[in-house]
Amino acid sequence: MTAAVSSFRADAKVIGLVSVAHGFSHFYQLCIPPLFPLLKDEFGVGYAALGAAMAVFYAVSGVLQTAAGFFVDRFGARAILLAGMALVAAGTLATGLAPRFEWLFVAAVLAGLGNSVFHPADLALLNAKVDPKRLGPAFSVHGIAGNIGWVLAPLFTIPIAQAYGWRVALVAAGALGLAFFGILATQRVLAGEIRHASAAAGRGRAGLRGDVKLLLSSPVLRCFSFFFLYATALFGFQMFSTAALTQLYGITLVVASSMLTAFLLGAAFGILAGGVVAARTDRHNLVAAIGVLLPAGLAFAIAGGTLATGLLIACMALAGFLLGSIGPSRDIIVRGIAPAEGRGKVYGFVYSGLDLSGLIAPPIFGWALDHGRPELVFTVSALFMVAAAPTVFRLRRREMAHAVG
Repeated sequence: MTAAVSSFRADAKVIGLVSVAHGFSHFYQLCIPPLFPLLKDEFGVGYAALGAAMAVFYAVSGVLQTAAGFFVDRFGARAILLAGMALVAAGTLATGLAPRFEWLFVAAVLAGLGNSVFHPADLALLNAKVDPKRLGPAFSVHGIAGNIGWVLAPLFTIPIAQAYGWRVALVAAGALGLAFFGILATQRVLAGEIRHASAAAGRGRAGLRGDVKLLLSSPVLRCFSFFFLYATALFGFQMFSTAALTQLYGITLVVASSMLTAFLLGAAFGILAGGVVAARTDRHNLVAAIGVLLPAGLAFAIAGGTLATGLLIACMALAGFLLGSIGPSRDIIVRGIAPAEGRGKVYGFVYSGLDLSGLIAPPIFGWALDHGRPELVFTVSALFMVAAAPTVFRLRRREMAHAVG
């Protein structure tokens, strides 16, 4: 076996393992919401109370991602990824065993703590273990795996819940993750990630002040802003577009759901295309800016409420494709602004914007629907996308000095 073949196989194995772990993190995000009607009857609470438990999950995950990044830099990405995998699986399993409603909040804290580690640990591992020329496709596969996790969650839990009850469904979901934890723990290819001892020592002397200065630097703050604004817009499409389209266009829930499916499928294909683009360009900030500005235009068109059904489906699919296509370039941008020894904390801080957006997006879009203004779901999403574009477009080449390409 040649060295090149050996390197490719090792890279493929790392990408596969890390991507499956990422898929599990998304899988656990959508295991519980489809079962809300069953939990509502079991515990005698409303949907708002169940939503509050999910808000705790996202709040813990978002707030602690930066801390998880510090732990990644201190203890290594593999150890932190294993801890996160065990915690998020255990939290889901604990939900299935909860004797009272209040215990759902305890389980949400446990699962949120586990979920907080995936982005900083995953991306630090990919950067450390994968040949830089393969990082574009690696980030693409990583993103696709997350989307697959979302798709598989209801397909796994709902049939089991219908046959054996929601508790069995969630215990089975948790046990599945713990089984993968066992597999992950035996994979030596993830061990011994590349360390940058001299650079780390230099930053160690700077101490906490240096870490805070890094996280509050202009490039890092602009990337955090991009993630936050982009994710808020994405919430509008993923969580509220179905309800908004039924009101805005007077279509059935089934037709509106098919349009959301078109959006999600478009996003999946967009991630694949984005991996190819990311491998062939060094203008990743331009790719990201275009990838939010073009779907913003489509969102404004959808908000008009005058599109024919076929054109509406095409707009939803194309918006998903464009938003998905920025994923690999977006990840490489963050790699570029982070010093090698500080990638864990930078990834953790920047990616916390994805979860923290979940604290403001549902109230904003929910208010629009409650007040009979479905067009605002798409108009506000478009405005957030437009606001996101300058945050990355203004990044200068020297600020992305470590970027691939």
